[in-house]
Amino acid sequence: MVRTLWTAASGMIGQQTNVDTIANNLANVNTVGYKTETNEFKSLLYQTIQTRTTSANGDQKPVGAQVGLGVRNSAIVSQFKQGPLLESESDTALAISGKGLFAVRGNDGKIMYTRNGDFRFAVGSNNTMVLTTSDGLPVLNTAGQDIRIPNTYMVNRIEIDVDGYLMYPDAKNNMQRIANTRIGLYQFQNASGMDKMGDSLYMPTAASGPALNEATNNNLEKSVIRQGYLEGSNVQVADEMVNLIVAQRAYELNSKAIQTADTMMQEANELRR
Repeated sequence: MVRTLWTAASGMIGQQTNVDTIANNLANVNTVGYKTETNEFKSLLYQTIQTRTTSANGDQKPVGAQVGLGVRNSAIVSQFKQGPLLESESDTALAISGKGLFAVRGNDGKIMYTRNGDFRFAVGSNNTMVLTTSDGLPVLNTAGQDIRIPNTYMVNRIEIDVDGYLMYPDAKNNMQRIANTRIGLYQFQNASGMDKMGDSLYMPTAASGPALNEATNNNLEKSVIRQGYLEGSNVQVADEMVNLIVAQRAYELNSKAIQTADTMMQEANELRR
């Protein structure tokens, strides 16, 4: 009977984690570049109650008797599906159509990746302007360097083409590419294997594999950059509400199993009197 209590309790803990994940998805429904997360479960070890043996009549039993010991959360996986492209009034708002991610340099110097293209120009050193995230992290080009332009350029006249090149009009008003300012796009063999750092930032791990540069790897399907757009969250509110109801019902069922086991234990105690 105690086994029943622990098994049902593990189910309640697992569904509580599931509800937490769904709540986080709903909370980030308007977060730019957010990728919905799904909970995955696995069963715990099985306890053998009876082995494969013979019956009292000597007949062979083809199967034994094993009882599961509950469930646990095995992973919370980010789903890197394309989100909707939302129009923005910002000239430095960029959305990716495809599998690529932007690369940014963190305050500790480590490179992180994101789908959030809500960028800004900030004043840099040596009379330059630096393309950064809204938190001031520099955006990297295809060579892994900060994207810098002379501060003599008018940032509201800069255009960004679908390949990620920053372009500026010359004396004849013809758009020319600015050297060393192509925005880097990177892909991963297993993007879901990256560590989530918050603020829609991801850190590569051994499970995700190394970053693959779209500019230098011809085997990758190239992504497209859309200026004047931001990629919205790919959270589907209707699906999340259904998942929330299912998780709540599963939690209630596990709670009911605990109540039933408690009632049976109480009745067993009454029989001893």
